[in-house]
Amino acid sequence: MKIAGMVRGEQPITDSDSDTVWDQPRAALLVKVTDRRRHCVNMSLVSGVNGAINGNMTNPKKTKVASELEQFDDIFPELVESLTKIGLKDNQICDAVSWFKEVLEYNVPFGKKNRGLAVVTSYRLLVDKPTEENIKLAQILGWCVELLQAFFLVSDDVMDNSITRRGKPCWFRREGVGIIAVNDAFFIESAVFSILRKYFREKAYYVDLMDLFHETTMQTIMGQCLDLTTAPPEGTIDFSRFTLDRYSAIVKYKTAFYSFYLPVALAMYMAGYSDAEDHANAKTILLQMGHFFQVQDDYLDCFGDPEVIGKIGTDIEDNKCSWLVVQALKKMNDQQKQSLQEVYGRNDPEKVASVKCIYRELNLEKVYEEYEESSFLELMATIEKFSRNLPKNMFIAFANKIYKREK
Repeated sequence: MKIAGMVRGEQPITDSDSDTVWDQPRAALLVKVTDRRRHCVNMSLVSGVNGAINGNMTNPKKTKVASELEQFDDIFPELVESLTKIGLKDNQICDAVSWFKEVLEYNVPFGKKNRGLAVVTSYRLLVDKPTEENIKLAQILGWCVELLQAFFLVSDDVMDNSITRRGKPCWFRREGVGIIAVNDAFFIESAVFSILRKYFREKAYYVDLMDLFHETTMQTIMGQCLDLTTAPPEGTIDFSRFTLDRYSAIVKYKTAFYSFYLPVALAMYMAGYSDAEDHANAKTILLQMGHFFQVQDDYLDCFGDPEVIGKIGTDIEDNKCSWLVVQALKKMNDQQKQSLQEVYGRNDPEKVASVKCIYRELNLEKVYEEYEESSFLELMATIEKFSRNLPKNMFIAFANKIYKREK
């Protein structure tokens, strides 16, 4: 049920910032795509929104996308100031606030910002002719998602004893930081709720936003616990825990809720979609999409080009319960599993190469290609079935953004 604004339904939809027309019957063809070339052609229908999410788009709309990302980036200094301005003038806490200002500026604004921009993109598709004021509020909510992710990442890097993050040393590895990073992570999380209180306290949907962020934080912490206890960074390798059910639970709770459902659900509450059934339907679609995304991520961690994905994958060395190792174990006999256990989870380039060799012998690259094709079609079918009161094109745009991605 939508209680405010107009839903973009079955009529042709025009992006308010461009001449892109979204024709619903034509977009529905995407659900039936089986040929990759036909799919690539139909993807052009959603390129406007894809670009807004990506922050990168081919001409002639490159200027529009850059502007969307630039407008989003312009909000961040304002939020940092709102979080630190008063404290910096207080002699009792100014040193702490100055420290926290550096924490924010080092850890928050340098990601791809896909999650934050997804809030804005979703809101534009949920409301007809959104006001500039509400677009700014959507951007602020987007930064709250980015802050929440920074809280998770700073904590995760400490727990995983990671070296780099986004091409820089992890925050806890900076001189003078160390274990202080744990407290810094607490600060980043608290910043989310300070911002919500300042900008949304008088909104009818304020409590919904607060509840959603609290719930998502709890879900992600649950997922992190599953991840760490299934494959402890310094623990014994135990393949009996590496089941598809456990993998799916880790992905759902650690990644899918905050990366896929949270941004769209925030936009839905802003747009007046408070009906529990609408949120349940969106969650069904977006959690499935999140699983699809994480399987891709696991594959790229092993077989992706580091020059393209921007990092050197370490799932094998880190003893991760990844989709690839779960698939490998399903295909292996006991002797093969023993051979894999001797080389998996070891920080040794030769043993990592041996694991990849085993994956290739099991033809996992082909298994992944078949999975990607079949899962994408299943996702399109889920969108067709569960979008209902929500704009189908919004979900199709997100799905097409991640389909066949290389990074």
